Amino acid sequence: MLTHNPSDLSKRHIPLTGATNFRDLGGYMGHEGKPVKWRKIFRSDHLASLDENDLRQLKTLEIGRTFDFRGVTESQSQPYQWPGIQRHSLSIEPTVVQRLQAQHLSGKPLSAADALDAMQTTYRDFVKSDSHRFAELFDHMLTKPEPLLFHCTAGKDRTGLAAALILSALGVSEKDIWQDYLLTNQLYKRNSAGASNLSPDVLKIVWEVQASFLQSSLDVIQQDHGGMHNYLSQQLKLSPAALDKLRATYLALSLIHISEPTRQAEI
Repeated sequence: MLTHNPSDLSKRHIPLTGATNFRDLGGYMGHEGKPVKWRKIFRSDHLASLDENDLRQLKTLEIGRTFDFRGVTESQSQPYQWPGIQRHSLSIEPTVVQRLQAQHLSGKPLSAADALDAMQTTYRDFVKSDSHRFAELFDHMLTKPEPLLFHCTAGKDRTGLAAALILSALGVSEKDIWQDYLLTNQLYKRNSAGASNLSPDVLKIVWEVQASFLQSSLDVIQQDHGGMHNYLSQQLKLSPAALDKLRATYLALSLIHISEPTRQAEI
């Protein structure tokens, strides 16, 4: 029987050859003390580099649908179409690297402060401009109970906010939500290609997560919508009945009823 230990990476992180930030959202304690079911909701970086062993792993996990937050150019430059997996595009166009590249080309020196500002602005824009995409993800979650995976390119920003929203809707504590968000800094390994003309101190900020990034989204949710509850119900269209259904689908009855992830799925 699985003891509640949300920090146990041996169960949460699933090592793959073609993705480094692939993990399970299960095990966190949710609404009314009911834990999130294991092997139901997964988050990841992009899936274009998976090999045959990785695909067998996804099949073992029974993942039959993915939700891709990458922008049009991103998904076209690193496409994937894997047998038995239905890909849904929930496109959110990236802006951080583009903003920084444009400033770099203009001749204005780029600083770490510029990168930090760009990241925080992007997270604010997720809430101001892209809430409909997160609403679509919830709609899919409510339509079918089968295991699902959502991702972007690095699985840290668009995916990180989506994970925070899902865990919030399931009643997971802020402490665990922050822990899950910051795990990217332990797990994600960036491909060395791309954006190499930016300085190392700028790239470090762009390719990591910081508390201030997610906090920028949460601040907009508070200021513009009056808090997470209102944002989920009014902006993401999660009625009380929808929240009840979401929790009934993705929360176990109690710790006694939560199954331990199979060892086969962790190999």
